[in-house]
Amino acid sequence: QVPLVESGGGLVQAGGSLRLSCVGSRRTFINLGIGWFRQAPGKEREFVATITSIGGTFYADSVKGRFAISRDVAKNTVFLQMNSLTLEDTADYFCGVRRPGTVYMRPDSYDSWGQGTQVTVSS
Repeated sequence: QVPLVESGGGLVQAGGSLRLSCVGSRRTFINLGIGWFRQAPGKEREFVATITSIGGTFYADSVKGRFAISRDVAKNTVFLQMNSLTLEDTADYFCGVRRPGTVYMRPDSYDSWGQGTQVTVSS
């Protein structure tokens, strides 16, 4: 599969918002689930949010109520709207394609990772 492409990261003050985008092929977004993960320096890649092939959404407890994942199939894009950002949200953010039947919170359930987009939250 062709790697996904993330964008939208940047520098933002605590309490601010960013919207990340993940672009792939139309076939991917119609048939498969997409997940967002993040990785801070020196830490393991951790689950953030996922949207299933039928539009169901799941979130990590640390972002529930602040982040929202959505998709625009016509634009082959999955979005991650991030609000009320905190210093702990600083990380590189990646999107991946989930293999059917796998556990959505595990990074090894995903393929076609993009190059990531950096999010830095300042105080």
